[in-house]
Amino acid sequence: MGNSVSTLIIPVESQVRELDAKILLSCVAAERGFPVIMGSRAYAHFELASIPRGVYLAKSMRSLSNTMFRIVRQLGHEIVAWEEEALVHPPADTYFTLRLSPTTIKNVSHVFAWGQENVDLLRQYPALPANMPIHITGNPRGDILRGEMRPYFETEVQRLRNLYGNFILINTNFSDVNPFIGSIGLFQPEKKREGKARRGQSGIGMSRAFAEGLWDHKQAILRDFTQLIPALEHAFPDLNIVVRPHPSENHEIYHDIAAQCERVAVTSEGNVIPWLLAAKTMVHNGCTTGLEAYVLGVPAISYLATFNEYYDYDFQGLPTKLSYQCFNFEELKDSLTRILSGELGPAAGEEREALIKYYLAAQDGPLACERIVDILEESGYGRSKPPAKPLRTYAQGWMLATLKAMATKLNMRQPGPNRLAYHDHRFPQISVAEIEQRVARFGKLLNRFGTIRVEQHSKHLFWIRRLNTQ
Repeated sequence: MGNSVSTLIIPVESQVRELDAKILLSCVAAERGFPVIMGSRAYAHFELASIPRGVYLAKSMRSLSNTMFRIVRQLGHEIVAWEEEALVHPPADTYFTLRLSPTTIKNVSHVFAWGQENVDLLRQYPALPANMPIHITGNPRGDILRGEMRPYFETEVQRLRNLYGNFILINTNFSDVNPFIGSIGLFQPEKKREGKARRGQSGIGMSRAFAEGLWDHKQAILRDFTQLIPALEHAFPDLNIVVRPHPSENHEIYHDIAAQCERVAVTSEGNVIPWLLAAKTMVHNGCTTGLEAYVLGVPAISYLATFNEYYDYDFQGLPTKLSYQCFNFEELKDSLTRILSGELGPAAGEEREALIKYYLAAQDGPLACERIVDILEESGYGRSKPPAKPLRTYAQGWMLATLKAMATKLNMRQPGPNRLAYHDHRFPQISVAEIEQRVARFGKLLNRFGTIRVEQHSKHLFWIRRLNTQ
């Protein structure tokens, strides 16, 4: 292979959600000879023009990525993709305009699907390119939910239990209406008050009716959860309450609540999996963590004090249907009491099992990471780089990449809550040693990766390569 092999570029947007899974994928790919650059998505984009030609792994195919996908291709990289939000998605008509773009998807060479439902949905997309290869591989985030992976988190689970004792975990998912910075919500906040709502990042692609209905619904649920947190502390005096906000949320509202309570902690530290395994139970509302809890065998409750069948079932239905459902506080209190006493175990049943099999592949057998790398090898990326682009095309890509990086860096340094603060919130500084420790944990668990080496590529970016691989 040597210098001819394609470099695999694996961007990470949300460190706590994606990093462990993408380290595992990087190790599997590197073990097979792929040199991997893994790290911050924003900083990977800054460095794209200097990275050897290869394969860029995208986590979505939204219209927001049109320009970046064009740059990636002009620089000579190819693009493979999965849909990060495929497990919890709106009805097809909204999903297609929200999460897919005809311009973006035509630049994709392969799509890796979480499961059969993901394929069935994508095949309905009117602008899907003819003969687009869609592979049911599962996803690396699914790999680290598998039973054999649990020891990877053992030390962290014990640390959390020692730190927080017996606790109820509350996962929130309200970045649409409580965003870390205003521009990423459904609507720009200053415009919403004037009745001239200008769409924010998460609302781009939604119809106005869907976005406004979702905004109102999420606001009501957020109010429910702000009342729920102190109510649970009062109802269960022997337990601690840990609130874990979504990575894109503003945490201030929860810290304000915690300041008025004695046994409420707010944190977004680390991957959610050890938190789920350490908790007695978890409460959410339509959050992907409901699915993760189900796969891990952790009792979870979807709290539906404000209920809208269209948004709660047609949009966020999967994690809700995989959880116990409570429609008022008394039902929730009763279910929690039964779970805590051992009377009620994890949610189960044939319907739930059929749902998870439809949505999530690679729950046994080869890892999703292995299946993805198989496709990369079968597609020839392990033998050669993508062909170089004509000099004029490359120069256009280099110029666009440079200008876009300059604009993004300027935007990151604007006064007030800005993109740099948001980036550092989602991708805090992490060292080579910390990445090496995680590689070693996977290696000890799977009895492999002894030849894998980690090196700093540049700020927030890392080479992950097999020893003696150039």
